Amino acid sequence: MTISITRVYTRTGDKGETALVGGKRVPKDSPRIVAYGTVDELNAAVGLARVFNAERLAEGERHRWLDEVLRKIQNQLFDLGSELATPPDAAYEGMFRMSEGEVKELEDLMDRCQKDLPPLKSFILPGGGRIHGFLHQARTVCRRAERELLALSRVEPVGEWPLRYLNRLSDAFFVLGRWVGKHLGEQEYLWERGLSSHARARKPRS
Repeated sequence: MTISITRVYTRTGDKGETALVGGKRVPKDSPRIVAYGTVDELNAAVGLARVFNAERLAEGERHRWLDEVLRKIQNQLFDLGSELATPPDAAYEGMFRMSEGEVKELEDLMDRCQKDLPPLKSFILPGGGRIHGFLHQARTVCRRAERELLALSRVEPVGEWPLRYLNRLSDAFFVLGRWVGKHLGEQEYLWERGLSSHARARKPRS
């Protein structure tokens, strides 16, 4: 499919509808639009993590490796968005479809990153650094995209691999966040169960 963008605004969506691949017009809050719109939001969150990592590319190969990983994920998310923007009756020969290959790549990525990570003894608090924080934001947006794609799958066929991909991808962001904490000098803060009640117990009386 050839892409040619010559103008951003079209005025055709002013009444709350937009066009899918193939020309069919649907409400902007329809399940398919909501699903691939959240995939777009996810891509933006990945982009922010990539921006903050890019500021440190000169620090070494690990930052360059992470940039390449995130760049590939961003491109895969555009591929996924294109697939989701194409309803079943508008599918065309040669169109991209998420497959087992992309899912296996994420599993291999996680296996590589987890080799030297210590076991977790509690849940992680997002925000141990800028890269770490945006990877966790990407993780939570990815979970939402997965839920919205599941809702779409109940009314239209979407195939098994897009759902599996988003499920693995959210796990991959979690693992990458841990990898960043260990190898790129950011922190990994753990949930301290009951901390708020302990703080209340220590509060001095007036």
